[in-house]
Order: sequence, then structure tokens, then C-alpha cells
Amino acid sequence: MRKPSSKIREEIARLQDQLKAAETREAERIGQLALRAGLGDIEIEDNDLITALEEVAARFRKGGPRAGKPAVAPVASGATAGSGGEA
Repeated sequence: MRKPSSKIREEIARLQDQLKAAETREAERIGQLALRAGLGDIEIEDNDLITALEEVAARFRKGGPRAGKPAVAPVASGATAGSGGEA
């Protein structure tokens, strides 16, 4: 049996409310984490911050380092770990 258009509109409205609430929760969580990380204390243009956050998101989507696991920089071919060339 088909749903009447009024029921579909009601369902869409309900889902839009759920989406708005979910986005608000996500924004609050990310905002709190950004403040804990010190992003509130730096002066940066919004576009630059968006670009940096997109890079972080891409790194995690690709299965990059996870929270709590420090990233280890790869050692260049022919170099030894800890040889930074500094005296």
C-alpha cells in the first residue's frame, strides 16, 4: 500500500529534525575537542582551518594513525633513525 504524500512529508520533517539534532551533537563534540587541542587560542583564517581539518579527516578515512597511537615519521632511504643532521 502506498503512503499518502502528507505522511511522507511528516516523515521527512521528522527526519530533518533528527538530522539537525545529530549535526548539533557532532558540532558540539568537535568544537569541544578543538578547544581542548588548543585551536581556540590560535589565529587562523576559517578557510585555512577548514583545509587543515579536511586533511585530518582524509588521513583518518584512509586508515591512518588513530588517536592514542603516535604517528611515526618514515625514515628516508639511506638514513638512520635519529640522524637529523644537527650537531
